Amino acid sequence: MAADESFEFNDWCVGCGNFGILRSLELAIKENGMSYENSVLVSGIGCSGKVPHFVSEKISGVHTLHGRAIAFATGIKIANPLLNVVIDAGDGDTFGIGVGHFVSAGRRNLSMTLIVHDNGVYGLTKGQASPTLKRGEKTKSLPKPNINDPLNPIVLAISSGYTFVARAFAYDVQTTKEIIKKAIKHKGTSFIDLLQPCPTYNDINTNDRYKSRVYPLEIDYEVKDESETVAKMTAAIAKAYEQEKIPIGIFYENNLVQPYEERIKEDIPDYLENPPSVQEVALDGVAISDVSRLLLEKAV
Repeated sequence: MAADESFEFNDWCVGCGNFGILRSLELAIKENGMSYENSVLVSGIGCSGKVPHFVSEKISGVHTLHGRAIAFATGIKIANPLLNVVIDAGDGDTFGIGVGHFVSAGRRNLSMTLIVHDNGVYGLTKGQASPTLKRGEKTKSLPKPNINDPLNPIVLAISSGYTFVARAFAYDVQTTKEIIKKAIKHKGTSFIDLLQPCPTYNDINTNDRYKSRVYPLEIDYEVKDESETVAKMTAAIAKAYEQEKIPIGIFYENNLVQPYEERIKEDIPDYLENPPSVQEVALDGVAISDVSRLLLEKAV
């Protein structure tokens, strides 16, 4: 689908943090020069899944399956490595059923951006606890306090191999926009844990509560030499565990790790110039691809 002047009416709840995320993303798309021809938005199932429908900028979008947005995006990026691929998914979507894909994406380091809408609940299905809700917290629709320990998205991303890791707050639009712009330009897999209020089902992490606790993160986050990697990771993880105040900004960036598309190029030299998406594979139902050269190269 392609969003244009007739994009769908936005039906998120009044006060939802998704409005701030959407505005930040729209500004980042515009300022980064992203277009229908060179970019694609991928979403899963949940309130965040409607982002490709609601973006006012003219851009390609794919609304996929619950927990599988990363898998779809991986296929899109490998088929056409020249595309800007941005994923919008929820915390339940990503860290519940989709957590295996999340870890695998970090190991590959494809140049794509994952934005996780983190509100602590499954908003679309009436407010069950998501994997990021703290143990002991009882949000509006839970009959009893949550008995599971929470997953820390920043820590999991860093330990999984993501080479750009950040946190943002939905209603700080300018800061979020700048973080998204940097994430999209990063060569490798970038991840943004985007904190958002859910006014309908999460009556703990409200907009006012976030505003009283967030502060700008000031940390030397970029790895400039491989010898710095562990120290930079350790410093970022320590900040990610802060409880009383919530740091917002870039936690970790490593541009020294080879992106996945460049690893493929080492095996297939013309991969970036002649990716799968532009190759003719059949004519009138008859295969016309010539893979003989590739088979000879791989012969043992």
